[in-house]
Amino acid sequence: MSTATSTKSKELSAVSTESLAALLVAKERPPRPSALSTSLTFGWRAILKIKHVPEQLFDVTAFPIMNLLMFTYLFGGALAGSPGDYIQFVLPGILVMSVVMITMYTGVSVNIDIEKGVFDRFRSLPIWRPSAMVGYLLGDALRYTIASVVMLVVGLLLGYRPDGGFGGVVAGIALLLVFSFAFSWIWTMFGLMLRTEKSVMSVSMMVIFPLTFLSNVFVDPKTMPGWLQAFVNNSPITHLASAVRGLMAGDWPGTEIAWTLGWAGALLLVFGPVTMRLYNRK
Repeated sequence: MSTATSTKSKELSAVSTESLAALLVAKERPPRPSALSTSLTFGWRAILKIKHVPEQLFDVTAFPIMNLLMFTYLFGGALAGSPGDYIQFVLPGILVMSVVMITMYTGVSVNIDIEKGVFDRFRSLPIWRPSAMVGYLLGDALRYTIASVVMLVVGLLLGYRPDGGFGGVVAGIALLLVFSFAFSWIWTMFGLMLRTEKSVMSVSMMVIFPLTFLSNVFVDPKTMPGWLQAFVNNSPITHLASAVRGLMAGDWPGTEIAWTLGWAGALLLVFGPVTMRLYNRK
């Protein structure tokens, strides 16, 4: 009796297994997610990290405000006659400097996820390969926007008055975000190449500090030696600061805008493929 029951149970189990297998095979697989949807998903992941660790916003709030106050009131009188006059010139420049400097945290975030092994899981997913990197950059675009808004609010309280109005301010910030998105690919490359997050920060600061200070962010290059002017006038940060400053002042600096977009395109074309090659081989 027990043998017959056991045999019958095995037959029922085999039938159930075959039915389940047939059901799984017959069922259609879900469609492959698009490049846009996966990039936005990873971007949302980056935003959630900010939500759970709000201290990350310190560098986009306190640091820009500190820079603006120091340079306006320490050097405004000496450079422009008064802090009120100087802030009209320096605020767009410090806005550019602050956003460009915080782009390095993209590379730091990439490096941290690599050390935690998160990227191993990303590479096993059936998604568009660059979406993880693009997601980081989209999430950081929110941080750049927050930094820009904070700077402008403080600047308005200190007396800054953009003659370009709301449209000029939005155009200037949009151009800054486009350039920062392209510029961040440099740091994603370093985030993949270097072993620790401290190494990424050290290398980034060695590049960003000279690049931002050797520009027209704080002073007109005409006051500099001729040999230095040759470098400063062709710096991508100088073109960006001049374009943002002009747009916020109500002008249309077409040449500077073209140079800025050209630099952004070149950075993206060079460092984008290099970053993805490193990502695929990591």
